[in-house]
Amino acid sequence: MDKNYDEYINNAIDWAKGHLNSKEYCFICLAFVEDALERSNDIEIFGGDFAKESADLYEANKQTGIPPKGTFVFYDCIGVINGERKNWGHVGLSIGNGEVIHAWDKVRINNYLDVEKLTVAPGWEKPNFIGWVPLERIMVGFQRKIYKRM
Repeated sequence: MDKNYDEYINNAIDWAKGHLNSKEYCFICLAFVEDALERSNDIEIFGGDFAKESADLYEANKQTGIPPKGTFVFYDCIGVINGERKNWGHVGLSIGNGEVIHAWDKVRINNYLDVEKLTVAPGWEKPNFIGWVPLERIMVGFQRKIYKRM
């Protein structure tokens, strides 16, 4: 793996771990993993509008083994948001050793398969593992953030 990817991954994991137990990202798991990568590395990535859309876009179902460190780990997850019931999906960031950090009821760390066993909110079904996507794919077309002078 490119040494820059290792730096991006480590920065993202450190940022994510700094938010453990935070409830700020409840129901916005994709925003959490994107913020971990983007805010810690001053970049912008371009994926779907919700986790399942990103999983489909990135073809997460092609990689279904134990997710390597730094990968985005996707799940099917059906529930209701703003009165709309559909497969919104769920996503976490692999921190290695089969563990993912993700925003559920709070930011937490779980084994990637144990995510399927978490207690769900009313109106939601349990998540089902789809697969994972390497950072190289997530970062296709990424941009460095440009800061304007005032």
